[in-house]
Amino acid sequence: MRLTQPGPQPPESVVLDRREGPHGEVVLRRQDGLLQIIANGCFLMDTSDGRSERLLVRAALAALDGREHPSVLIGGLGVGYSLAEAAAEPRWGGITVVEREQAVIDWHTAEDGPLGPLSAGARADGRTSLVAADLNVHLRTSTTRYDALCLDIDNGPGWTVTADNDSLYSPAGLAACRERLTPGGVLAVWSAQPSETFEETLRNSGFTQVRTDQVAVARGVPDVVHLAVGPS
Repeated sequence: MRLTQPGPQPPESVVLDRREGPHGEVVLRRQDGLLQIIANGCFLMDTSDGRSERLLVRAALAALDGREHPSVLIGGLGVGYSLAEAAAEPRWGGITVVEREQAVIDWHTAEDGPLGPLSAGARADGRTSLVAADLNVHLRTSTTRYDALCLDIDNGPGWTVTADNDSLYSPAGLAACRERLTPGGVLAVWSAQPSETFEETLRNSGFTQVRTDQVAVARGVPDVVHLAVGPS
C-alpha cells in the first residue's frame, strides 16, 4: 500500500474584525501573513507590496510639473500605503485623506488597530488630516480645492465596491472632481485593469493629457493608474 503525501494546505485565514456598516459588510483578515480588506465580499487590497498605491501619489506629483507645496486629497485610506507615500515626500503641502468606512479608520487609529503601524508616522505628520466622509459627498459639497486628487476607493471605474460609487466615474462625478481641482490640477485614479472607455470619458469631461501608467503584478493584467490634467 502506497501512502499518499498530503498536498500543500491553503494559507490560514483569520478574520480580525467584521463590521456591518451603512455601505455593507467590511472585513479585515490575516492570510498567509498579509492583512487584507474585503468589502461586500470583494477583495480590495492587502499589505503585500503597495507599489501601485504608491505610484498613484508619485505620478500625480510628477504631473504637477514642479508646483510648490501642492495639496493632495487621497480618496480611500485602505491599508495606508498611499498616505505613507505622500507623507514621505516633503514637497507635498496639505495631505487630506477621505475615508467613509469607520471600521477602516478604527483599524488604523485604535490603540491596538492592526493597520496602525503602517500609517502611524504619516498620520502624525502635521500636514495630514483624516476626514470621515463619503468621497462622493465630499467632492460635491466641499469648497476646498486641491492640486491633486488621488482616488483609490474601488477596484477601478468598471469594478466598484458598491453601486453608488459608479457615479464617481460618470461625467457628473468627473465634473465634481474637476471642480475640486485647482487650475491645471491632476486627477489620478487607481484601477485593477486598464479602461479605454474611462480614458474617453475623462477626455469628454474636459480633462487633458490623459494617460494610463501600468504596474506589473505576479499574475493577470497589470494594475494601472489613470492620470488626467484639469483645465488651466
